[in-house]
Formats: sequence, structure tokens, C-alpha cells
Amino acid sequence: MDKILLVDDDLELCSMIAEFLVGDGFSCETAHDGQEGLKKALGRSFDALVLDVMMPKMNGFDVVRKLRESKDTPVIMLTARGDETDSIIGLEIGADDYLAKPCSPQMLVAHLRAVLRRVRGKGPTPMEPVTIGKVTLRPGSLHVEAGGEEVELTSTEFTLLHLLMKEAGQVISKEVLCEQGLGRKLTPYDRSVDIHISNIRRKLKQNTQSEPYICTVRGSGYQFVLPFRE
Repeated sequence: MDKILLVDDDLELCSMIAEFLVGDGFSCETAHDGQEGLKKALGRSFDALVLDVMMPKMNGFDVVRKLRESKDTPVIMLTARGDETDSIIGLEIGADDYLAKPCSPQMLVAHLRAVLRRVRGKGPTPMEPVTIGKVTLRPGSLHVEAGGEEVELTSTEFTLLHLLMKEAGQVISKEVLCEQGLGRKLTPYDRSVDIHISNIRRKLKQNTQSEPYICTVRGSGYQFVLPFRE
């Protein structure tokens, strides 16, 4: 039974969602402010966190920042409807996915199951290191090096980079990246893949000081570019 920590200061909403999660086969604990949520997340073992952005004592962004110092528990952030800035910030600091509030419990469950499937790596995964140019990805240890230095990626960023590097030189559509990297189908106006790719580019460039390894093929998707050989 997957154990979920739900952190939201809306008591009625928390109770309703927790009841739905339990009825759908999850175990669920709740917290109603950021400090309480962080304390529980650090002190116990959870399979995933569902975390509101706007909360008393400590907001959701600060909770994720502190959590990522020691734990890689998957996090789904609940952001204000239509506030793309919150979504971007959440993914940039280490959240795995986001949902705009208000959202249906059924949609939340679908996102939770997708994140858990991805994190657990359903299906065979090649374990051999992949090296292209100055970037080396090691699936067995979940490490990435660029320019000889380790690059800290979230689990979602690692999965997406692995997908791109395995098919280096080929264009991979956003639909495929979303399904195989995030574990769910791409929906209209969903920019999750774009934001994750932007984060990966920035982190790789910090170490290599070179042009982006990942290029955008407008209208098609993304491509990990093979190095030019004279």
C-alpha cells in the first residue's frame, strides 16, 4: 500500500482527498502547514508527497527546497489555477509534477500513480553508462557527469535525459517524453516537459560551458545533439 503525505491548510479539502485516496487503495497522512509537513516528510518514509504552495508557517516551495537537501521523495505540487509561475518554480526546485487547483481527486490519483510508476522504473532499463561528448549518464547509480563534475538532477530530469541520450541524434516528441518520462499522457497547455528540459539544459551548461546539448525541434519535440566530428 503506497503511503502518501498530503500537506494543505484547507482542512475540509484535506479530509475529502484523504478519504478518496484511502478508498482508492492508498495510505494517507495529512499535515496542515508547511512546518508540520516538512517535519513529517523528513521523519518518516512516504512514497509520495502532495503539497500545496500557499500555506502558513512555511510555503510549499520552501518545504521542497529543504526536503531535497536529504530526500528524493516524489512531490506533486498543487498550484493556483492559471498561475504558470508557481508551476515553473515548483519544477525548477525539484518537484516532480504539478496540478492546478481546484483539481478532482481522480486527476490527483492519476498523477500520483504516474509518478510512482516512473520512479519505480517499470520495465527493463539498460544499465550501461551512456557517454556523449562531455556528458556521461550512469543508469545503475542514477548519476550524471558533465565536464567531469557531477550534475544534480531530480529523478524526473534524470529519466528524461536518459530517454534523450539513448536516442541521441533522433527527435523525440513531447508526447513520448511525457508518457515515458512522466508516466502520463500529454494534455493541452501542459508545459511540464518543457520546464524539465529547460532545467536539464541549464544544469548541463553550468558544468560544460558549451552550447546546449538538447535542441528544440519546433513542432516535433527535442533532440540530444551528437557532437560534431571533423
